This record gives sequence, C-alpha cells and structure tokens, in this order.
Amino acid sequence: MAVERRLPEWFKVRFPGGEGYNRLRGLMRQHGLHSICEEAHCPNMGECWDAGTATFLILGDICTRHCAYCAVKSGRPQGVDPLEPRRLALTVKLLGLKYAVITSVDRDDLPDGGAAVFAECIRRVRAEVPDCRVEVLTPDFQGDRAAIAAVVAAHPDVFNHNIETVPRLYPRVRFKAKYQQSLDLIRQVRESDPTVVTKSGLIVGMGETREELHSTMEDLVRHGCDILTIGQYLRPSPRHIAIDRFYHPDEFRELKALGAELGFRHVEAGPLVRSSYHAHEQLPLSGLKVAAI
Repeated sequence: MAVERRLPEWFKVRFPGGEGYNRLRGLMRQHGLHSICEEAHCPNMGECWDAGTATFLILGDICTRHCAYCAVKSGRPQGVDPLEPRRLALTVKLLGLKYAVITSVDRDDLPDGGAAVFAECIRRVRAEVPDCRVEVLTPDFQGDRAAIAAVVAAHPDVFNHNIETVPRLYPRVRFKAKYQQSLDLIRQVRESDPTVVTKSGLIVGMGETREELHSTMEDLVRHGCDILTIGQYLRPSPRHIAIDRFYHPDEFRELKALGAELGFRHVEAGPLVRSSYHAHEQLPLSGLKVAAI
C-alpha cells in the first residue's frame, strides 16, 4: 500500500525569484497568458523563469479531464480567445526567445481539441520571430487524425505528446486517455513529416515496475519517438494519488542508459525532470537535424 513520504534530500530547488523571473512573470500577466509552469506546480519554475524560458499554456487554464496525478484545474472551460496566438507570439518576441514551448489543457469540448489554435500559435511565432524554434506539447486530441495533421502541417520543430505512465496504470491515473491512442499519435507525426522531431515523457513513482517501464520505452521507440523525458511523480495534493516510491538519482541514470540502448536519440532523466526542462538543449543533444527555418 502506498504511503506518503517526505521528499528525499535530492529534491532541493531554487525559490522563484530574480530579475529574469520577475520580468517573465510581468509579461505573462500583461498579455493575459498562462504557463504550465505555474498551473502544474513545476519544481523547476524558479530556475527556468530566471533564465528567461517558460512553457506557454494556451486554451485557458481549465482542463476537461481529471487525471489523478495532475495539478491543473479541471472543470468546464470558457470559449477560445482568437487573439491568444498573437499575444503569445508578441511575448516570445519581447523575451527574445530562441526556443518556445507551447502546451495546453485538454479541450475535449472543442471539435478539434484545440488543434487549430496550436497551429495558429506556431504560425504566429514563425512570423514574429523567424529564428525561434517551436516545440508543442499536445493532448491526444482523442485520436482525431485530422486534428493531429493540422498541427503537424504548421511544422513545429518538435512534436511532444506525453505517454505519462505504463498501460496497466492508465485506468487509475489517466482514465480518460488510451495508451495505444497516444502511441498512434506519435507514429502519425513520424509518418506524416519525418523532419519533425518526436518526443514523449514518463512520470515514475506511481506504482509501475521496471519491466513495465522497459516495455513502454520499447513501445515508444517502435512507434517512432526520438526524445524521451523521465521524471519523478510528486503528489500535488491529498486528493491526488499517493507516491508509491521515490526513485534514486542512480536509478534515473540507469533508465537514461536503458533508453540509449533501446534507440532513443536522447533521454533526459532525473528526479526533477519535466517535459520542458532544458528543452532547448535536448534538440542539439539528440543530434537530430530539423528543417531550416
């Protein structure tokens, strides 16, 4: 039975602050933008924001799903703001970003799951900041192939969709998602445009076994995933599932080595690793070539 545990000593993080942090926070507020860094209680927010990088959260801050591990608010979202892509692109320009990450809540209330907004955000950033690389971290769009194709057609440099956990745990922690559906999304992106780098992420410490992790990593490679992130699950609140166990940093190093053996082009693994942590460094480290901007 899972029990609540104190954080091990290797979970020390910077307290949010600093000139870069305050500037980025001010721009977010000024332009009415959200970040997944804040909504998901990311432990790396202080480090990333002070360095002038953040992951933009589009389509509002209310998710239509209720995943048992996620801190993002759930409920009934409001409508879509047609000016959001323009404001986001302007903020990217003001920050002088060379790498922008765009994600969203799940919007199962929308016919295309928000794919058109993702595509417009990519196009707007390209227009305002032509030399900025763009990574998108998308929901599964309920497996809608046309929605996925619309985002691919806007040509992000990196298309990220997190598998999150092993298939056995899906009914418990991702009960509105489907394991094979997420794998099929990655395969569709790979087959639709081989110049787009594919990426996914796993959260560990929710009750999975080493054998299940190995099998899931094999599935991702087989479906065309280039880059993988692996991080420790941290319980956002008492209403979320309890932490099964904490992985030691040595275990993350072992998973990173396993990923290299299985064929991932790059694996970012560690207790505090999240999907977008050091995202701007992962593309060069992978050795993958993307289309010229």
